[in-house]
Order: sequence, then structure tokens, then C-alpha cells
Amino acid sequence: MNWSDIADAMFGGLPDYAEILALVSNSVIAGAVLGLVGGLVGVFVMQRDMAFAVHGISELSFAGAAAALLIGVDVVTGSIVGSLIAATLIGWLGARARDRNSIIGVLMPFGLGLGILFLSLYDGRSANRFSLLTGQIVSVQSGQLNWLIGISAVVLVGILLIWRPLRFDSLDAQSAAARGVPTTAVSLGFMLLLGLMVAVSVHIIGALLVMALLVTPAAAAMRIASGPLSVPLLAALFGFVSAVGGILLAIMGTLPVSPYITTISFAIYLVCRVIGSRRDRVTRHA
Repeated sequence: MNWSDIADAMFGGLPDYAEILALVSNSVIAGAVLGLVGGLVGVFVMQRDMAFAVHGISELSFAGAAAALLIGVDVVTGSIVGSLIAATLIGWLGARARDRNSIIGVLMPFGLGLGILFLSLYDGRSANRFSLLTGQIVSVQSGQLNWLIGISAVVLVGILLIWRPLRFDSLDAQSAAARGVPTTAVSLGFMLLLGLMVAVSVHIIGALLVMALLVTPAAAAMRIASGPLSVPLLAALFGFVSAVGGILLAIMGTLPVSPYITTISFAIYLVCRVIGSRRDRVTRHA
């Protein structure tokens, strides 16, 4: 299923919205899973000041997916391999923030350059190349959906298993190390989980737009909440609304789904920022 099929269904026989929605049910489920788990992971991304890392990992994930497309193997597998390589390098070599940003700055153009090289050598459908950059959530097949749900479940379980030490290390790494928390192992473990989440996100929403679901919802939640449970829950909710809302709006028109998702995500952030700013002013004047 692609946008031309959906457009034919919409404007050819003019079925009702429920019929159109049934055509993209896999996409809605994929968006819901990606939004929920991505929003949750994004909280730790923001707490660890690693928004830049998400983009760095996505570039290597893009390169891995492009290489897989070129040699004719599963694109999701290539994306995962690229993401895990990037996540391992960043987690292993970038213990300090300054080192991490330098490594990411080196990896990003390298990954993007490799991806462009592989795509330029690929002589298949141009839509396949474009989808690596902007995603293909409207054409999610059952096998791809199973991959996404399975990987997202692994990420979610992994995050829950290391939740307490990860949160401690994210908020105060020095105190966590002094208390005996294995900060290096926790950091590397989180980077690998982040790499997996970026890989499936790149496949669905594209390398250029992955931050809309792995950074923006969490950034919005942190503007209006601060509790250990309220922030993750709000971030997951915002991610869910952005992804699913974007799909539901997109199937009524002819534009790609990605602009809808990014616009909803950004609008939520703006609203939360305004609410947070007003609350801060009231607090200061109280």
C-alpha cells in the first residue's frame, strides 16, 4: 500500500473514512507503538543531553539501510546494524559530553556521505531511496510491523530493567558512580537500546525526521512536568498523539505523513513551552 493506492481509493470510489483507515491499519499500529516507546526513551535522551546523539545515530542507521538496499538484503536489518555501530562508538568513546559531541560531529557527515554513496549506486525504484530519508509509515507491511513491535518491546523491557540506575546516572552521574552504580555499563546499555529505537524510527519516519518522535515529545513534557512518573507518561502520550494524529490527518489528504507528524509534535512543544513559561512567571511573582 502506498500513497497512490490510497489516493485511488479515496478519489476513485469515494469510500468512507473507515474504509480508508482500514487500508492503513498497520501504519496506525506502528505509529502508536513508535510514539509511545519513542516518547519514553526520549525522556532519558533529554536528561542525558543526548539529543544530538539521536541525529548522529540516525545518520549511521541511514547508511546501514542504504547499504542493505544496495545489496538486496532486509533494510531493517541494515538499519539496525548501522544504528548499533554508531551507538556503540558513541557510548564507548564518548563518556564525557565534549568527547561525545565531537564523535557525533565526525560520525554524522561520514554516515550521511556513505548513505548518499550507496543510494547513488542503487538503480532500483526512486521511492525506495526517498523513503529512507522521509520514512514509509503508510506502507508498513505485516512483517515490518512485527519487527517494529518486537524491537520496541525489547527496548521497553530493557529500559524498565535499568530504570532506576539509568535515571540516577542521567540526573547525577558523579553521585551515581560514587554510590556504586556501574555507570559505564548503564550508559552503554542505554545507547544500544537507543540505537535499536532509532533504527526502527528511521525505517518508519525517516532519518531526517526521527527527532520529532525521540526528542520533541520528551522536551515538551519536561516543560510542564517534573515528576519521575509524570514526565515519562506525558512524553509517551505526546509521542502517541503526534504519530497517530499525523497518520489520521494524512490519510485525508495527499501530502506525506511526515509533515503532519512533525507539525503536531512541534505544536505540542510550543503549547507546553507557553504553559511552562506562564507558570514560571507566576511562581516568580508569588
